[in-house]
Parts: sequence; C-alpha cells; structure tokens
Amino acid sequence: MHELIGDITLSILFAWGLGLAAHFSRQPLILAYLLAGLFIGPFGMGWVKSQESIQTISELGLIFMLFMIGLEIDLKKIVRAGPVILIAAGGQLLGGCILGVLFFMAIGLGMGQGGFDALYLCVACALSSTVIIVKVLYEKRELDTLPGRITLGVLVLQDVFAILFLAIQPSLDNLQISIILLSIARVGALVATALILSRYVLPYLFHQIARRPELVLLGALAWCFLIGETAERLHLSREMGSLVAGVSLSTFPYALDVTAKVTTLRDFFITLFFVALGMTIPIPNGSVIALALMIAAFTVVSRVVTTFVPLYLMKQGLRASLLPAINLAQISEFSLVVIQTGLVAGHINTQTASAASFAFVVLAVLSTFAIGRSDPLSRRGIGFLKRLGLRDLDRTEAGEGGHGGHGEPRRIVILGFFRAASALLSEIERRDESMLDQIGVVDFNPLVFSTLSARGLHVTYGDISNVDTLLHAGVGSAEIIILSVPDSLLKGANNVKLVRHVRSLNPTAKIISTADLLSDVEDQYAAGADYVTVTRLTDAHELFAAIEAADNGLLADKRAESDALLSERREVLP
Repeated sequence: MHELIGDITLSILFAWGLGLAAHFSRQPLILAYLLAGLFIGPFGMGWVKSQESIQTISELGLIFMLFMIGLEIDLKKIVRAGPVILIAAGGQLLGGCILGVLFFMAIGLGMGQGGFDALYLCVACALSSTVIIVKVLYEKRELDTLPGRITLGVLVLQDVFAILFLAIQPSLDNLQISIILLSIARVGALVATALILSRYVLPYLFHQIARRPELVLLGALAWCFLIGETAERLHLSREMGSLVAGVSLSTFPYALDVTAKVTTLRDFFITLFFVALGMTIPIPNGSVIALALMIAAFTVVSRVVTTFVPLYLMKQGLRASLLPAINLAQISEFSLVVIQTGLVAGHINTQTASAASFAFVVLAVLSTFAIGRSDPLSRRGIGFLKRLGLRDLDRTEAGEGGHGGHGEPRRIVILGFFRAASALLSEIERRDESMLDQIGVVDFNPLVFSTLSARGLHVTYGDISNVDTLLHAGVGSAEIIILSVPDSLLKGANNVKLVRHVRSLNPTAKIISTADLLSDVEDQYAAGADYVTVTRLTDAHELFAAIEAADNGLLADKRAESDALLSERREVLP
C-alpha cells in the first residue's frame, strides 16, 4: 500500500514538472505525461518497478477517462446530425478500417489465430483525438464553423464505433456470430438499464442532493463504479461499463453539474493513466520506430482520403472537405485505450503496442501545429487539388446554372457571411424585399452558397482574403460594400487589411465594416472605411432597453415584441 502511494506521488510530481515544460513550449500535455511515465518507469530510471502499482494506476485512470468521454457524448446531437456528418463519419470509419486491415496485413501483421495486431491498429488509426482537436479549435474559435461542426460530429460517431468494438473485443479469440450477438445483447441490456435508471431514478435522487456538491460528486462516482461492476458481471469490462455510465448521464438534466464537479478528479486520474501508460513503453529499437512511423504515415494519408472524399462528393467544396481531414489527422487517446485492452487480453504483442504509443506521440505534436496552421495548409492543398483537376464550388455550381458570381455585378456586396449577415438579409427581406436583387454575397461556406443560391440570391463562392475573388465578385463596381465578420472569425486576414484591399479596388464605394475592439475603429477608418459598426454598442443599447422595460413592468411586452420579430425571420444561419 505504501509503495502504491509512493509511486502515485512520483507520477504526479514528474507529470506536473514535465507538464509545465510542455505548457511553456506549447506541446500537448498528454505527451508530457507519457514522457514522465517513461522516465520514472521500469524502462527509464526504474523508480517505479511494481507492475501491480502500474496496473492499478492505469486501470483507475482508464475508468475515469472513459466515464468522462461518455459524459461528453451527446446522443441528442447524434440524432440531430445531418446526413453530411453521418455519411462523412461512416465513410471515414468504414474506409479507414478497410484500408487499415489491408495495409497492416500487407506489412506482415497478424489478423487471426490469437494475433490481432492488424485489427487493433486499424481500429486505433480510425479514431482521432478529441482532447487535441477540441482544445486547438476552441483556442482558434473554430468549433462553431462548418468544418468545426463536421469535425466534432465525426468525433462523436468515432466514440460510438469504439464502444461497439470494446463490446466484442473480449470475444475475439472465439469470434462467432452467436458470440457477437450475445456480446451485443449484453451491451444492449447494460445500456438500456443505465438509460432507464438515469432517466427515471437518478434525476429524482440528484434533485434531492443538488445543493450538496460533495454528494453530487459521490453520486456520480457511485454510478460510474456501479455500472462498471455490472458490466464486469455481464462478462464485458469495467472500462466498458464506465463509458456506458457516462453516456447515460450525458442526457439527464444534471449532466453539466456532474461534469463540472467530476472534471478535477477526472484530470487527476487521466494524468495517472497516461503516466502509467508511459511506464509500459520500452526504449524503442529500430523496428519499433519504423513501425511507428508507418502507423503515423498511414493515419495521415488514410484520414485525408477517407474524410476528404465523402465530403467532396457531397459537394461541400474543397475547403470544407479538406479542413476536417486536417483536423482529424492524428491518433486518439481512446486508441491507446483500445491498444491497452488488446495488450492485456494477449491479442497484440508489446512491440505493436509500443509502436502505436510512439505514433500517437508523433502525431499529437505534428497535428497540434497542423490544426493551428490549418488555414494556410488548406490554401496550399486547394491549389494543389485544383492543379490535379478537382473542381471547387465556384466552378461546379456556376457551371450548372447556379448564381456562381457571373453576370451583372451587384450594387451592394456583402463580404463574408456569418450570423450578422444572416440577420441583415432577414431584415432586408422583412422591410424591403426588392433590395435583395441588388445584393451579392461572397463566402466559402458551402451551406451558405447552396442556401442562398436556392433562394435566388447572387452568391460567389470564394475566399474574401483573396484579391482575385474580390475582383471576380464585382467589388470594383459596387456602390456599398459590407464587412460584417469579426476579426476573431476571419481566416487569412482582418478587417483593417480587407478594408485596405477593397478601397484599393474601389476608391468610390461606401465601405461599412465591423470592429471587435474600440481601438480597431480608428485603424479601419484610416484604412478607408466610411462607417465602422461596434457590436457591443448595439448590444449595450438593447440590454439597457431591457433593464428599463423590467423597471417599468414592461419586460413581458418587450419579450412579446421580440418573439414576434423572431417568428417572422427566415435566416440562413440559426
């Protein structure tokens, strides 16, 4: 017992120390935790030698990590996911697994008779890292963009796929239809029981203890271990049960509260899991490094092929097809869970597991930089794909009779289309519908392109930071040019640069732009803007009017007025 506490102490100290180094060098924290385990483990300094300690630390961390992954799987979002996300995820998973089995068998890895290295690797390479992707996209404010939503949708469905694999994984040695069906039936029984209890029993219990944070936390942990132990009794696994426990809690009213209270504990045990995983990684030899590099290369190439192709065939355009492929081009932390379960079950050998861990580390570092620079990478990729002969929406749709930017230039041009522009079009439609014929829109969101084209509006598919796009869209002859997208959402430019470019192309147009910061207003006027809107000022005016209405007992009337306005709107973006 004292040895276990000492081992945990060493794990946390070195994870924190290397975590600080990773933070200041902008590297993934998971990489720091793996290196901490490698350093203090039996293959490093040998300060932690007890296999029992390593296994205990790893299992506890794994249970909590899967529980939290389950809490973040929103079943309602899966149900609401459009056909684009469902088909993209299906194509990526199915295509990735088929290519993976073929590739890994071709390089000599096993696929049966007790050796399932090729199968485990193909599943591991089909999954992408939620931790890395969400963190970087959140920092870039791209979670709410179309490529961001596609990426998140694919991640959720990847987790569901991993759940199904974990359900049949214990039976791989004796895989028969009856055994697969029995495993699925057990999972079904477990999921059904967990969902019924979380819907009809847990809400009442958690409502009673909602004001006692320690009981909420304890209740969540009790639920996690109860479902985990039930799964063990059903011949599944505690890890599988903890995942189901999290998924069942994700849909009930106190999910956010539970997640907030469990997060700190989750981070502690996830740290322990990755440190313990690092302890199991031996010093690599040449063959392990070679296999790791092949796994990494295959993951990147297969992800581009299996993600880009379905999206492109569904006419999402080159940019919205390429960005999710770049975002998803790494191996998931969940992949390490899959590999670890295979190692424990004796389905794969240590060399394969070590190579997968090294491939994870390599891709974690590279993909962090790639996602951070996804916009310039996608621009280069689009240029290359166009040289290969692939057609983008600016050519395919225009050639099929759509409003693709040809014909008479419009008097009013809106550069970039997000929520403010969506609200503006709805307002114009409500007040003076005839003005719509005078408006042209330029944007590279395929949803915006197809929706506006279907409504008969003049829309040009293209990147507003590209001068050729601006010329093609008729900016040079427009009378009013509107820049309504804030700097935080613009890619490859900002409003000051855009105003300067537009003014150089059209010296006489009235340019209306938007500013995030008060300090940006004068810079945009100096660049050539005629009027700069500051969203916070209109928001403040509306909030003050709401306060006045509340003080005068008229808030219900103001809400009724707002509801009436909202009911009349037919916006492109919700």
